[in-house]
Amino acid sequence: MNLYPLLRPILFRFDPETAHNLTLDALRHTPAALLRAMLPTVPDDPRQVMGLTFPNPVGLAAGLDKNGECLDAWAAMGFGHIEVGTVTPRPQPGNPQPRMFRLPEAQGIINRMGFNNDGVDRLLANVARAAFKGVLGINIGKNFDTPIEKAADDYLIGLAKVYPRASYVAVNISSPNTKNLRALQGGDELDALLGALKAEQARLADRYGKYTPFAVKIAPDLEDGQIAEMADLFRRHRVDAVIATNTTLGRAGVEDLRHGLETGGLSGAPVKAASDRVLSAFARTLAGEVPLIGVGGILDGADARDKIAAGASLVQLYSGLIYRGPNLVAECANQLRHAGKAPEPHPTAA
Repeated sequence: MNLYPLLRPILFRFDPETAHNLTLDALRHTPAALLRAMLPTVPDDPRQVMGLTFPNPVGLAAGLDKNGECLDAWAAMGFGHIEVGTVTPRPQPGNPQPRMFRLPEAQGIINRMGFNNDGVDRLLANVARAAFKGVLGINIGKNFDTPIEKAADDYLIGLAKVYPRASYVAVNISSPNTKNLRALQGGDELDALLGALKAEQARLADRYGKYTPFAVKIAPDLEDGQIAEMADLFRRHRVDAVIATNTTLGRAGVEDLRHGLETGGLSGAPVKAASDRVLSAFARTLAGEVPLIGVGGILDGADARDKIAAGASLVQLYSGLIYRGPNLVAECANQLRHAGKAPEPHPTAA
């Protein structure tokens, strides 16, 4: 039963952020059993990535549920993993509204949310209340008012706080909506940050008696030289995975559309080419040494297959859900069934 084509015109009458909040509120109050009954069954298709077993390769990307409020609803939709956040050490309101814009002609979205969230402690309380026990990624970032030279402090706080609850931690250094954040993708800055995170990861593994892997989320606006430099650092520091990619600052193909030149990161169909390019480049450069998670521009099952063909082990959805609805999860999972399976690139033991 696919009710979303009927619901979407109603949701699109509201501004995007209001529609987003209404959707989350509805999901919080909808029994998971009802959602499962209304949606197609997602096939079992386990994947081994980062030392974890994912029941299928289709996940929820960070940003849709920043505070981890709807874990049981996402699980009922059939996601093989759920990534919540981005969450910061302290609560913050994000950028002034309006800060999210639809580009329906291009199936795109521009946002400049600015890591609006209720803080890491509230997210962890929400996670503790949920019945969900599957693969949970928690995406961490820095507070907007933390100086960039002190950014590592915020990431270390986030890592320490979420470590015992997360299946994996995603380190967001690629949002275009926090001032200077993408500077952390530079060689010296990235080297220092990864070194600090790996040292803390080792300390926490000893403390909790379990190894929680971490992935780094990167931008789609990287040049070849940056990709080569970053790939070398990911190998050297034994990063557990790379999430490719975040939103783009590019506006190719949307500059003439209403809202097409709004400030912020562009997602949805318009980011796919740039995202696929960066994903493929990292796949070639890393040569299987670090697994890749493909996200950006997945609007149908064929788009998901493109990500796997480009070198991803898993995929994630966000904007595609806005335009296609929750049936997209099963569509992508069915397209990816038995496709792109590969052994673990390297052991991820502490």
